[in-house]
Amino acid sequence: MKKNFCSRGPIRLGLGITLFSSLMLMGQATIVTGIVTQKGIPLSGVSVSQEGATEIALTNSSGKYQIQIVGENPILIFRYNDYDEKRVKVGSNQTINIEFKQKVEALEEVVVNAGYYKVKEKESTGSIARVTAKDIENQPVNNVLSAVQGRMAGVSITQSSGIAGGGYDIQIRGRNSLRTLTNNAVDGNQPLYVLDGIPMSSAVTSTFSAQILPLRNINPLNSISPNDIESLEVLKDADATAIYGSRGANGVILITTKKGSKNKSNITINSSLAFSSVTSRLKMMNTSEYIAMRKSAFINDNLSIYPATAYDVNGAWDESRYTNWQKELTGKTATTSNTSVGLSGGSDGWTYRVNITHNEETTVYPADYQYKNNSLSMGFTHKSKDKKLNISMANIFSQQFNNVINEDLTNTSLFLSPNAPALYNADGSLNWQNNTFTNPMAAIVATYQNDTKQINNSLSISYQIFPNINFNVNSGFNYQDFEEYNLRPHTRYNPAFNFTSSNGSNTFISSFSSFSYNVEPQLTADYILGRNKISFLLGATINSMETKQSSIQGSGFENNALMMNINAAKTKIFSDIISTDYKYVAFFGRLNYQLDSKYIVNLTARRDGSSRFGPNNRFANFGAVGAAWLFSKENFLVNRSWLSFGKIRGSYGIAGSDNIGDAQFRDTYSVASSSIYNGVVGLVPTRLFNGSFSWEKTKKLEFAVETSFFRDIIGLNVSWFRNRSDNQLVGLPLPATTGFTSVQANLAATVENKGWEFEFRATPIKNSSFSWQSGFNLAIPQNSLLAFPNLEGSTYANQFAVGYSTSIVKLFNFTGINPTTGMYSFEDVNGDGRISSPDDNKIIEDLSVKFYGGWSNRLRYKNWDLSFLFQFNKQKKYNYHSYMSVAGTMNNQPDFVTNVWSADNPNGYYMPYTTGTNSIKNAVHTNFTRSTAAVGDASFIRLKNVQLNYRIPLQTAVISDVTIYIQGQNVLTWTKYLGLDPEFVSTGYLPPLKTWSIGTQINF
Repeated sequence: MKKNFCSRGPIRLGLGITLFSSLMLMGQATIVTGIVTQKGIPLSGVSVSQEGATEIALTNSSGKYQIQIVGENPILIFRYNDYDEKRVKVGSNQTINIEFKQKVEALEEVVVNAGYYKVKEKESTGSIARVTAKDIENQPVNNVLSAVQGRMAGVSITQSSGIAGGGYDIQIRGRNSLRTLTNNAVDGNQPLYVLDGIPMSSAVTSTFSAQILPLRNINPLNSISPNDIESLEVLKDADATAIYGSRGANGVILITTKKGSKNKSNITINSSLAFSSVTSRLKMMNTSEYIAMRKSAFINDNLSIYPATAYDVNGAWDESRYTNWQKELTGKTATTSNTSVGLSGGSDGWTYRVNITHNEETTVYPADYQYKNNSLSMGFTHKSKDKKLNISMANIFSQQFNNVINEDLTNTSLFLSPNAPALYNADGSLNWQNNTFTNPMAAIVATYQNDTKQINNSLSISYQIFPNINFNVNSGFNYQDFEEYNLRPHTRYNPAFNFTSSNGSNTFISSFSSFSYNVEPQLTADYILGRNKISFLLGATINSMETKQSSIQGSGFENNALMMNINAAKTKIFSDIISTDYKYVAFFGRLNYQLDSKYIVNLTARRDGSSRFGPNNRFANFGAVGAAWLFSKENFLVNRSWLSFGKIRGSYGIAGSDNIGDAQFRDTYSVASSSIYNGVVGLVPTRLFNGSFSWEKTKKLEFAVETSFFRDIIGLNVSWFRNRSDNQLVGLPLPATTGFTSVQANLAATVENKGWEFEFRATPIKNSSFSWQSGFNLAIPQNSLLAFPNLEGSTYANQFAVGYSTSIVKLFNFTGINPTTGMYSFEDVNGDGRISSPDDNKIIEDLSVKFYGGWSNRLRYKNWDLSFLFQFNKQKKYNYHSYMSVAGTMNNQPDFVTNVWSADNPNGYYMPYTTGTNSIKNAVHTNFTRSTAAVGDASFIRLKNVQLNYRIPLQTAVISDVTIYIQGQNVLTWTKYLGLDPEFVSTGYLPPLKTWSIGTQINF
């Protein structure tokens, strides 16, 4: 039979080729084994992978690994936390042992961001504090400022509220300006925020949030997820800030977002759930103590019959009932869920990172209020093959929606009578107790909402036009759209008042939008000439910002369901529509000279022009000089084993501030809608023109020593600084005959901030299985008003005093109880027989911080990682007595108010109870709240943050790393403060909360 090779041959040939190829591939597959050690000790959890492949092996407790490799010229990659990545060519080896050398991040290796340039920390002539992602990420906070509290010397950060989406008070080496949010519409002490090289919009001051957000302040960093931040640097002294000119007086906060890493692509999923509650509560009187106080008050006031409105004691309310109102109104456990998904990677020429974050947070109030934050962060970098062209781009898109109660319930939870009726009737309706009870739960229908959309964009392009010479262009824009609603439906009132939506419901709407762009061309050059190294920087800034703000009030709705639609209101009241245009130009430069890499001089200069100032003073010059001596490189010290690094540095320069708001020098008018003459709407003058309106200037001086010892095991930095700010921008008082109370002008007042800063760091133990890192920082500031011409004759006479801090208060001197009258007594300074202001409130109490700092520790054992931070402050603050109601009125009191003076208790602190009907006793109580009794020690030590991580050793081709973590924030506080929270300064608002969270981070 004839064989049919034509039909079977190709099949056999194909099978043969396939079999041969398979055998060849099997022949190329190789099993590689080995042991990974550090100083001879096995390392567990080291990831081992082949370049370009997906399989990952992890070393076991003996440091052993086994991995299959394929292909030609394979390369193994070894990665382990805190050690440099190792790449090894396999060749013909089947056993590859790796020895990791201890990675020491010495000062000479750390590069810090100085804004317009980067510098090695060892070569820096300025004062720059730095916090990295290692300390920021995964903390149960929605603003990075909460994560860095207590971590930087000389940087004081205070969260203004326990409500998410609020503001922060940031002081970098004290307050330079006399303008704060308590006496001015613009806080003159806030720093400049720079995100990826582009200045951010300043904090938003909302219009209708005063009853829930202290000082109506909303911080711009709320829009950035803390997990998107790679590092946060704070520029403090003149050398670091003068190059920012008129915007650097109060310090600069530089934020760098995360970018991808080349030769590594991964997907990261991070999810956490947190639970929050109030940090502390006042122990209030129980019902029996409260009723005894109330009845005693009537006896003391000689009132034998209880008034009809004294529902708590006249039988209208149950005198045996007790409710813990703090637990009822602010005792709910708030929850926070945070989920982020990120994709990052790159190659030799480019990197990318995309991260999406969704955050939801509820409140401790008894209703379903919620704060939501959605953000999309994107970063991209590119470097050409010839390494001449560099491109870096970053974008953050975010939206925050905040829905909370319109009025904080904190004070209500303190003062409400403990025997007040139940909140609800048996049928679930609100209980008004026969019209004797103002039910606090009715307030939950009145809400405050805001919706913020923000876009932050930055683009940096650098090209090497000649060897050692680069041309850079940094550009970007910020867009912010803010809208708020204050909804007050008629249902917040007792139905007995017969309010309806048409006569009792009100809507308040405000909107604010801003758009700014920034363009900065720069030319840099670097030369090395023998022992000399010279760096130049020349640049310019063009910045423009447009803002628009308006508000409207509506009332008379047919139905409350229409309250979000202002067009449904029968009556509308429009406010002025305010549009502002801010223009800013500058030229700046830097010259850095080094001799032998140990003698360094740094010169910076800037000339600024701002549209915020009058035509007579629109431009100003700023600059600084800094110098450093790296004495550890001197021949007589270079080989000393005990000294790893030593540097002495100093700087002097001038920075400025134009943070005063727009158009303050102009004469302005408002539309007087209520003033109509012959059908024409009138204008009302609101501000006088001042063409000489100029800059605030701050002269900064600093000396510092930076050292490390025994191969960087121990380090100590000591700094002394002095900042003097003059040309203060304030409102100068005018006589009433001018029609104005003040005119914006420069005052020859001088504010000084000086002090010491100490930073100590240590790594007592560091080996393959266990390490311990510790850091301590301490700031001892001193603030004083050096000069204020004609202070005693001005309206500021009761706020400030020359030679004292700008944070003083003038108080009556409380001398105890007058045994003759049984009432509070005070020192009669002028001897006129009565207590009055300003004649008798001459006692000065300083509310500024005496010293503050933090102590951080991080301990790692194999796959476990524990870190904690203690924060501490030495200070005085207003205490409970400053807002205490008259003891004996229909308001509850803390249990310590039972210590009442009497003939039987001559050491009693509080005067006998009174019902509040005696005007003399009421006046005495008012003086008590303004006396030295109202200020007390508010020092504290707080376990600010604690975190425990466990890295699960997985061996899978899909998942490369899994970490489970538990975090605590504001965990414990030790204090003798007479009040709710010693750090918190806003009376009547919810303090920051205590939070515990649990989460998981998975890397693919």
